[in-house]
Amino acid sequence: MKGLNAVAGALLVVGGLNWGLVAIARFDLVAWIFGEEFGTTNAASRIVYGLVGLAAVYAIGALLAQRRPADHDARHAATAQR
Repeated sequence: MKGLNAVAGALLVVGGLNWGLVAIARFDLVAWIFGEEFGTTNAASRIVYGLVGLAAVYAIGALLAQRRPADHDARHAATAQR
């Protein structure tokens, strides 16, 4: 699980940096890496963009999973105190 978290985190960093560069410098790092012009894609860049999207969905799920046990423990403790 730690390995998957690291891969998802790295992909989110790549995606965040890419969007930051798009906003600030109108430069698409992923497209550039794969030899494309700003705003164009090829199969390889679409795979990277798709993996960044999947990493975001995974991260949302991981964040929600971290909340559930705390919510459950708090409810259980409140019930036990009655």
